[in-house]
Amino acid sequence: MFNRHVVEYLSAYCHGELETEQSRRVAEHLLKCERCRKEYDEIKLGVQLAEQLPQVSAPASMWAEIEALLEEQSTRPAFQPRRSRFIFISNWYRFAAVSALLVAAIIIGVIWRSHHRTEPSYGPDSSWIFTRTVPGSNKEQSGRLAAGQSLETDDVSRAKIENVDIGNVEIDSNTRIRLIKAQETEQRLALDRGTMHATISAPPRLFFVDTPSAEAIDQGCAYTLKVDDAGRGLLHVTLGWVELVGEGRKIVVPRYGMCETWPGIGPGTPYFEDASESLRSALEKFDFENGGDEALKIVMDESRPRDTFTLWHLLSRVDKTRRGRILDRMVALVGLPKGITREGTIRLDQNMLDLWADAMDTIWF
Repeated sequence: MFNRHVVEYLSAYCHGELETEQSRRVAEHLLKCERCRKEYDEIKLGVQLAEQLPQVSAPASMWAEIEALLEEQSTRPAFQPRRSRFIFISNWYRFAAVSALLVAAIIIGVIWRSHHRTEPSYGPDSSWIFTRTVPGSNKEQSGRLAAGQSLETDDVSRAKIENVDIGNVEIDSNTRIRLIKAQETEQRLALDRGTMHATISAPPRLFFVDTPSAEAIDQGCAYTLKVDDAGRGLLHVTLGWVELVGEGRKIVVPRYGMCETWPGIGPGTPYFEDASESLRSALEKFDFENGGDEALKIVMDESRPRDTFTLWHLLSRVDKTRRGRILDRMVALVGLPKGITREGTIRLDQNMLDLWADAMDTIWF
């Protein structure tokens, strides 16, 4: 993980030019570093604005001048007498005039597009296309899913929706989803009930899924999201990261991580998919059923070194006394990493919490 900042990688990351592992690490850093995230947002905005600019042909006279200057440069002797100040000023004004013309053309193009474009830039071929099938039969239905429309499967059918700019979502039986928004800056679904499997290739924070108990915000990943008839959700991330937000809580779930969400409560505490069943059960009781100290003790007793990821999240959810007990268990499992103090951790100093995450990177993931 990048321990400092990743500003030098942000342009390449925004353009998808980094290798997969390096891109993942930049994404992880951006989730925790506000400074780099602000830099990334500015770069992303610049890229989006540049993509909206019309193509403007340069005046033919400008290319003739450039070619003449290049020819002059190639034939000029290594040593030349100083040219007059008048010639320098003349060339400068000519260059300034050409530059001003290009800038004016760009500004006019942006203004024209902003006043004449009423629909998102996604063309017909990049909208959400759905296919509904019945396994083992030739029954198939396909079409386009527009904002405000819903798609539902029964106990025998399956479905899939695709957007070439975003990714695809596979929909299990007995599932109902709705397309809420389909805009350049926001693609939003709602999962009312059932199970969906999302594989997203879009930039982070462009694809969202609403559930009755939380909002799932994609960070460029693959995940499964389930919602039962009571509105309770379960997120399972298989690639990248997903942010869960609800009821004033915000949780970032990494690859191989899982997290439950309940209506009126929001996201619980995340855990890894290979955590013991006893830990999962006790964590559910602690998060959603007022399990108290008894449930917390089971979570701590069942924790392995890797499960300090779960304990790390619990630090900010308990009072100071419980926080001390959780920290004792973390230290017993992995020791106290260099540069981290007990007092700073108990105080929930953000720098200390970040140092814990950096130190545990290889153990957690």
